[in-house]
Amino acid sequence: MRKWKLALFAAAVAGLVATAVAAVPPTPSGWSLVWSDDFNGSAGTLPSSANWIIDTGHGYPGGPGNWGTGEVQNYTSNTSNLSLDGAGNLRITPLKSGSGEWTSARIETRRADFKPAAGRVLRIEGRIQMPNVTGSAALGYWPAFWALGAPYRGNYWNWPGIGEFDIMENVNGLNSVWAVLHCGVNPGGPCNETTGLGASRACPGSSCQSAMHTYRFEWDRSTSPNQLRWYVDGQLFHSVNQNQFDATTWNNMTGHGGYFLLLNVAMGGAFPDALAGPTPTAATVSGRPMVVDYVAVWQSGTTTPTDPPTDPPGGGVDARSTIQAEAFQAQSGTITEATTDTGGGSNIGSISNGAWLRYDNVRFGSSAATQFKARVASGAGGGVSGLVQVRLGSPTGTVIGDFALGNTGGWQSWRTVPANISGVTGTHTVYLTFASGQPADFVNVNWFTFGN
Repeated sequence: MRKWKLALFAAAVAGLVATAVAAVPPTPSGWSLVWSDDFNGSAGTLPSSANWIIDTGHGYPGGPGNWGTGEVQNYTSNTSNLSLDGAGNLRITPLKSGSGEWTSARIETRRADFKPAAGRVLRIEGRIQMPNVTGSAALGYWPAFWALGAPYRGNYWNWPGIGEFDIMENVNGLNSVWAVLHCGVNPGGPCNETTGLGASRACPGSSCQSAMHTYRFEWDRSTSPNQLRWYVDGQLFHSVNQNQFDATTWNNMTGHGGYFLLLNVAMGGAFPDALAGPTPTAATVSGRPMVVDYVAVWQSGTTTPTDPPTDPPGGGVDARSTIQAEAFQAQSGTITEATTDTGGGSNIGSISNGAWLRYDNVRFGSSAATQFKARVASGAGGGVSGLVQVRLGSPTGTVIGDFALGNTGGWQSWRTVPANISGVTGTHTVYLTFASGQPADFVNVNWFTFGN
């Protein structure tokens, strides 16, 4: 189905472009490095599973089809679509099969807590070469480097209220970078959805397609009103201010636990079609990769205990981020196993009555969390069910919220289940506890999160 010759040809073409620096730049004076990936690794391997989740298919399970934008490609984890090149770069390569199917790749950071501390500036940056294709051969290519609000994970229907920062978008091989903010309601609203509030410009010097350029987004909480800014090669070309929005819109976009980052190359969809009619076309060529040298996140000032966490979920984490179940600090009566749920990784299994999981230093902040959601599955036998409970401070503490679960169709048949909880603020040790009237296993847990 995949055309290996096309993949090899794409690699050869991409090898003609400017050489990447293959390393994250030194941290600027007065800043702290929050997170980075320089994509070093063996040629033909996938990017780090510790850093990235690989999205597959035509949409999130339970989310809008075609990723909500009308894209036609099927995202895969195949190394013909997604791989390191051995020279410090990531390549995302769209391919067209002999039957006419387009495949490509999309990845997102496991961390979903990228947000500046009060009084700080967050800088998100990537050095990227757009697919090196122009004209009719480029119709339908839609590379992007962007960020989505953490509450989107597990919901998929709260866009655009939770916020989207498009740091770099491009379509149809045009020598232009678009910077766009999505927010509020759809259609219309303060961000003019579905278009968003955007600006574009040509890449400085060499075209966006023929060379690498640095794309940067800054979220500035050091000034009043707060400001969002977009740059290419250090040149500012788009900004929006907090006072352009009503308080509810701004808080919905910035008041949650933070953002996760995404890299992808879509084929076809609303944006390229709006400029060129239905895409891709018969003239669109296959196999031209987006090449990513590095992605890095910095914050102004020096890191303090009140800054966004740099440690894994569960070891001091924002309650509104996606907390992986296997990131516990202690447990009783459970196992960790591989999961087939979206994004791969691990889940917690063999959970029965009396088991528990402990997560230290979960930060709820000053705005009370009133909801709990968990990604769960069950292959329990007939009549076997139980409760997934949330407690603070002790596995025998007061239950602040719970939901019941029976068989979901299998131990890897996942669903996201919500529950109301008593309002929680501050920082706490969180326990997930499990209660059942039967001794048999009744639930697996992949991740959980809190919200308002």
